[in-house]
Amino acid sequence: MTNPIALLVGWLLDLVFGDPQRLPHPVVWFGRMISFAEHRLNHGAHRRLKGALTAISLILLVFAATSAIRYGFLSLNAPLELSIFDAIIIFYCLAGTTLIREVRQVFLALDRSLDDGRAQVARIVGRDTSELSAQEVRTAALETLAENLSDGVIAPLFWLLLLGTPGMLAYKMVNTLDSMIGYRTERYRDFGCWAAHIDDAANYIPARLTALLMVLCSGRPGLLRFVWRYGRCHASPNSGYPEAALAGILNCRFGGPHTYFGERFDKPFIGNNDRPLTTADMRVAVRTNRLAEMAMILILHIGL
Repeated sequence: MTNPIALLVGWLLDLVFGDPQRLPHPVVWFGRMISFAEHRLNHGAHRRLKGALTAISLILLVFAATSAIRYGFLSLNAPLELSIFDAIIIFYCLAGTTLIREVRQVFLALDRSLDDGRAQVARIVGRDTSELSAQEVRTAALETLAENLSDGVIAPLFWLLLLGTPGMLAYKMVNTLDSMIGYRTERYRDFGCWAAHIDDAANYIPARLTALLMVLCSGRPGLLRFVWRYGRCHASPNSGYPEAALAGILNCRFGGPHTYFGERFDKPFIGNNDRPLTTADMRVAVRTNRLAEMAMILILHIGL
């Protein structure tokens, strides 16, 4: 079980510094491992089987390696070193501060020009941004902010509570697999199938928990009906719930058609008020994210 002090230190490090740009990052290593496997295995026959074995093997490898390191510290009776290790893992696995900074930069870039806004939002979304309107750029940024609260904060903390730092880091591998190969495009449809399904399963509870925390932190529990109605209006079984929560809080509309890797995907709309989004909406969204994040930290401190 993770020391609550390690949780607090890791969270505060992310709160202050965000993702460390000049330090080695586990997610970068994960990406290289996935890319190495994908380029060598995603061809010929049995792509789905090869993709399944790749995803499962990499997830288990991360869990086992992290568990072995923690066991080593325990065997050496080194509680301080173990706490430091756990705090570093928690710091690396949380991604709340960095995306909030990126979303703020999107709105600032739009104040300069539409092209700057498109270029900035392209840093945080997977869709084609070259022809997005200013409203679509703002929508994409806020959708990503809501989804990332689940993927980048609540879900890692959820798996930390269940399986400690090995589970938290293994979840990051799950999430990285999905973000790299979990697409329904011609290239990844078979090879990334299992990565996408594992990610769906890993995020099932966290996504709904995220939406619940967002709604409760907004002080408007009646929005849970809105979330229940629109949370299912998404191609993903999970992403719609935090997006619906934020759409309800902002009284706006998310969703609609997007283009990924040159292919158009028609997604349902979440909400029905297609009003212009503003910088004030971004501030409300950021405040909601922070409050939900703090609520989850409090839950973990009680549970650990």
